[in-house]
Amino acid sequence: MTSVRIPAGWPATEAEARAEQDRLRGRVVLDEPGPPPGTGRVTGVDVAYDDERGVVAAAAVTLDAATLAVVAEATAVGEVAFPYVPGLLAFREIPTVLAALAALDGEPGLVVCDGYGLAHPRRFGLASHLGVLTGLPTIGVAKNPFVFSCTEPAAARGSTAPLLAGGEEVGRALRTQAGIKPVFVSVGHRVSLAGACAHTLALAPRYRIPESTRRADALCRRALREAVARADGTGRSEP
Repeated sequence: MTSVRIPAGWPATEAEARAEQDRLRGRVVLDEPGPPPGTGRVTGVDVAYDDERGVVAAAAVTLDAATLAVVAEATAVGEVAFPYVPGLLAFREIPTVLAALAALDGEPGLVVCDGYGLAHPRRFGLASHLGVLTGLPTIGVAKNPFVFSCTEPAAARGSTAPLLAGGEEVGRALRTQAGIKPVFVSVGHRVSLAGACAHTLALAPRYRIPESTRRADALCRRALREAVARADGTGRSEP
């Protein structure tokens, strides 16, 4: 487990964070298709917080895209790097997520974030931010549509409906399991929207949430429990 400090010069105010989003947003690459679904490696990233202690734990779990078997995993624990502000959540998480990615054994391949890419009020959610900083292809798969509107996709697995900001399609609602609530997919960096949806379906053969995210969620929660137990001096964590 890697321990992370807030980087020197990290934005400390809303104005600084918004300026950084404006600076980086123009670097998002939208004209690449991304890796073919079901090939290479796919890495899920997720975070868990203990707001009382100001601690965030990040996990990165790499799967073989063809079999969904885990081939690498890593965690990092750090200080929460920014206060909670809707639309600026990436600034709370990115230093620790970057540390977890850097600690992986091997290349991450496509990175799947539990959150947003272009489906963000400033068109620069965590998936886009992470993609620009790392150069990796990234997508966002969120559990709700944030501030955007969409109609319900058809009930069949694989059905989609556009996620709209006015008349602009910023993502798609995707039914990963028949008759189950959809997820909300958006491009992060260096992947097409159709490709992002195809990857999400390939990663969700049994459950609503992609297997990459499910694995990363479980691992970051465990890492947070262990970090809190060490900080409390108990040396053990609750199951």
